[in-house]
Amino acid sequence: SVHAHGADESADVKAVKTVLANYQAAIERLDLRGTADLFTTDSQIFESGGAEGPYANYLAHHLTPELGEFRSFKFSDYKVTVSFEGTVALATETYRYRIEPKSGEPAERMGVATSVLRRVGGQWKIVRMHSSARRPPSQ
Repeated sequence: SVHAHGADESADVKAVKTVLANYQAAIERLDLRGTADLFTTDSQIFESGGAEGPYANYLAHHLTPELGEFRSFKFSDYKVTVSFEGTVALATETYRYRIEPKSGEPAERMGVATSVLRRVGGQWKIVRMHSSARRPPSQ
């Protein structure tokens, strides 16, 4: 297992972080065009206790309709670690996010995601993603 930080980051660590950053940026833009290219066709998505199936299914039946109800979605306090086990990359992300729906009250959450990526045709792609979120503690 190799852990990388700062200036010592390998090209693979940077590439994995770029995949995750591109996915995050698409969510913040509320525009998911091109995100399917970040996932393998046999990917599996797990979210807050639910098995969503491959990304194409998650995109069509969950993520796109959900983001359509939002005025904005913003991440903050983002941290990511990347390590490698054999031919796969393991990434753990922690973050906060704030959702402003088109109607109703804004929601703030603390989230975590674990992703497994593998190189496909020279590009790192997400094979498995598991995310969960909870309300932040009262201040």
